[in-house]
Amino acid sequence: IATSAHAVGWNRGEADTDILYEDGDYVMRGGVVYISPKRQFDTINGVDATDDRYSQDYWIPSLAAKFKVSDNFACALTYTPPFGAGADYGAQAQLASLLAGGSGASHKDFITNEYGATCDVSMQAGKGRVHLLGGVFLQDFEYTANSFAGDLHLQDHAAYGYRFGVGYDIPEYALRAQLMYRSKVDHDADDGEFDWDPAVRPGWGLQDAFGTGTLPQSVKLSLQSGVAPGWMVYGSVKWTDWSVMDKLDYSLGTPVPGLYLPQEDVYNWKDGWTINAGVAHAFNEKIAGTVNVTWDSGVDTGADIYTDTWTFGAGVSIKAGPGELRVGGAVSYLTEGSQSVADDAVYDATADGDWAYALSANYRITF
Repeated sequence: IATSAHAVGWNRGEADTDILYEDGDYVMRGGVVYISPKRQFDTINGVDATDDRYSQDYWIPSLAAKFKVSDNFACALTYTPPFGAGADYGAQAQLASLLAGGSGASHKDFITNEYGATCDVSMQAGKGRVHLLGGVFLQDFEYTANSFAGDLHLQDHAAYGYRFGVGYDIPEYALRAQLMYRSKVDHDADDGEFDWDPAVRPGWGLQDAFGTGTLPQSVKLSLQSGVAPGWMVYGSVKWTDWSVMDKLDYSLGTPVPGLYLPQEDVYNWKDGWTINAGVAHAFNEKIAGTVNVTWDSGVDTGADIYTDTWTFGAGVSIKAGPGELRVGGAVSYLTEGSQSVADDAVYDATADGDWAYALSANYRITF
């Protein structure tokens, strides 16, 4: 149970395609992770910050169902929110934004949902099996922002992507290696609106809005192996193409037909790396435990604050009832960082080291 309490960038859930390796003709697994990051500004424009934390708590649900068609072919249906972010800014940050010509946003959040289908064609190879995996997914996108000028809502109901990979496993030794690629997704959020504040723009009211942006591709290598009776080690390395996330372009409508006011949120991110390593031990036939550590490289370049994160997690697996219950927890340390007007930030700010906490639970049924 490798729970990352606060992944860098906007990473949230991963589709549970590992369910394709589970024994059984039909396997279902569902779970949820609750995450509470405590990120806040230490200074704003060189003055001690008085605002509370701006990061929001959030949930990551996950559902997966495997259907075995034959000894060599199986498919899985999956759901999870792969990307998301949310922030509530205090009065000091809002004022700093307004004085710098920004929107003075008090709240921003966006969420995506992924609905996927992935299939596995496997064949015997030595003591184990080779797996060829591939599938498609639908991803939606919804963005809201409340600012001094009004309230923005952007939405893309359906954009499409794909994943493919290769794996090899020997269940007898708890050995598995997998390389998986997930494509980028281009979102065209043309189903949007902006509700102008009448104190700012009298008579403008509710107008159309639209925006465009790209969410990144990624490649992940996962490894695990039994090393002694009842003991297993595991790890993964993931690269995420966050450099495609240089900005979000959007335009706000006006009462004049065909006239829009162009806007942008600048990020200028660099690519991110996530490295995880852990060890698991089966205490008996019904109870097993694990501990792990995860490092997420920072992706910011000064336009905002998304720094390195270190996560320490632990979990337990209990065979209970007709299936298996897994519960876990994690704590993350968010390293200090800063943003600067010189690097395209709206205002200067710094953040000291902060903490994030997570709890997770999922349940699997096989038949």
